Amino acid sequence: MKKIYILFVFLAFGSGFAQDRATAPPVLQPGIAQEQGMSDERLARIDYMLKNAVDSNQVPGVVALITRNGKIIYQKAYGKADEKGKPLKTNTIFRIASQTKAITSTAVMMLWEEGKFQLDDPISKYIPEFKNPRILDTFNTSDGTYTSTPAEHEITIRHLLTHTSGLGYGVIDGDKRFQRIYKDAGITDLYTTENISIAESVKKLAKLPLHHDPGTAFVYSEGLDVLGYFIEIVSGMPFDEFLRTRIFDPLGMNDTWFYLPKEKHDRLVNIQQKTDGVWKDYPVTFYDPDYPKKGAKRFFSGGAGLSSTAEDYATFLQMYLNQGHYNGTRILSRTTVQSIMGNQTGQLFGAAGKEYGLAFGLVTTDGQDLGGQGSKGTFDWGGYFNTQYFADPKEQVIGILMKQTRDTPGDETGWKFRQMVFAAIDD
Repeated sequence: MKKIYILFVFLAFGSGFAQDRATAPPVLQPGIAQEQGMSDERLARIDYMLKNAVDSNQVPGVVALITRNGKIIYQKAYGKADEKGKPLKTNTIFRIASQTKAITSTAVMMLWEEGKFQLDDPISKYIPEFKNPRILDTFNTSDGTYTSTPAEHEITIRHLLTHTSGLGYGVIDGDKRFQRIYKDAGITDLYTTENISIAESVKKLAKLPLHHDPGTAFVYSEGLDVLGYFIEIVSGMPFDEFLRTRIFDPLGMNDTWFYLPKEKHDRLVNIQQKTDGVWKDYPVTFYDPDYPKKGAKRFFSGGAGLSSTAEDYATFLQMYLNQGHYNGTRILSRTTVQSIMGNQTGQLFGAAGKEYGLAFGLVTTDGQDLGGQGSKGTFDWGGYFNTQYFADPKEQVIGILMKQTRDTPGDETGWKFRQMVFAAIDD
């Protein structure tokens, strides 16, 4: 009788363990489209569309990646990586700019899970320079001087994550007054080769006026750059080291860096711009396009500084589709992922069919019904140099489109790719 009981326990628990292994969250690997409920014929339409976009000079080149159920069922490169005609490859490294924000937000929430702070803590509790914020009142265009009035509320960590802090975005700010104020104050925007730390830049930023009272409007901002410095304070580690040891190494994101190791330099795509109908490498403007390879390499922009590959970023997104788990490592609890993917800004975001979570755009029921965006809960964003991503938890689909261009009004690949990916589902 005892032997029968032991056998029963073994079978019951053993089969449970086997089931757990069988249903473990997927790790990205190549797959067959039809086996994952995706139509080969409809994926071929995407192939034709992207080839045509390159052939018709809409874009100089593009890397596309699609996954379903953790399987890479489409991964192709088209066109050129620079004006000399170097071919793009699927492992080409792109400047992902604002796609950095989701990674920084993830790091913030990892520390939140450790009980280091609450989301509605004032940031001045950790960075005292933000105490007693003020709002821009009057501005003199002739000399850049201004007056300000006291804000009613302190900036919180949640405000910084959701672009409701009132901070501006310097050279890319939609308000020319803030462009001037940030420039005059010497704020470092986005990325730089200069010898400056995020601590230095953030402390200068903290002294400047806000667009609005914190929590009352959505204005795209340098909030995630502030949080990069916040992560250093709370974790006691340099920001780049925190991302490397806590996110990139555990997930196997070996091609994701603020500043690329020398052996990866030749895989970095050039930024291109169409000049007289011809794609040319982008010149030095307010930034040096070669910032991932040169300069002081001290400024780790939490809002825009990383470079990565399509497959590395798909790995990061798959971790979210896996509810915070990937390849034996839990990055976030599924309960935390649920909060990250919840509407954090009420009606402030203001985009049709969209809400905003903690550094992700979110498709609503209305957005789902409008078509071409994915299911309710699909999360997405993009980057300054024309990179885009989306991930649909219901359909278990990831789409990534990597380009590296500026000023491309004729480029229709972004909306076409997304619309056609969802149209390729055939199960």
